[in-house]
Amino acid sequence: MSSFSILVLHGPNLNLLGRREPGIYGTLTLAEIDAQLATLATQLECQLHSLQSNHEGQLVDAIQSAAHQHDGILINAAAYTHTSVAIRDALSAVDLPTVEVHLSNIYRREAFRHHSYIASVAIGQISGFGAQSYCLGLQALMHHLQSRV
Repeated sequence: MSSFSILVLHGPNLNLLGRREPGIYGTLTLAEIDAQLATLATQLECQLHSLQSNHEGQLVDAIQSAAHQHDGILINAAAYTHTSVAIRDALSAVDLPTVEVHLSNIYRREAFRHHSYIASVAIGQISGFGAQSYCLGLQALMHHLQSRV
């Protein structure tokens, strides 16, 4: 197994996946997305640690703790993407390679969703591919980490 450890963060309301607006977010549950990521992590030889929270401070705490435990962050901050300077600042402070993901294409939605506070501190952003956005994000993050070795 690789020494790479990835923190996967899921923001508010993602615990409702599978029943929340399936036309936008799909029919997979968060547990099913995490299971897909776990399968991919085995193939990519990395360790995943997932956390979902509806609370901004808990996400900030997890990001701050990641500096000493993980090599990278895969984050879907959900609505906090568009509102949280605190999450952006925590990501900037820990300075871990971060990939931002979204299930829907945030640029084809309401205008307030077009701005991401996270994008400026992430190495990349993937949106619009449903649950596959997470898998693509993990692949991109691992490629980035492996290219630095």
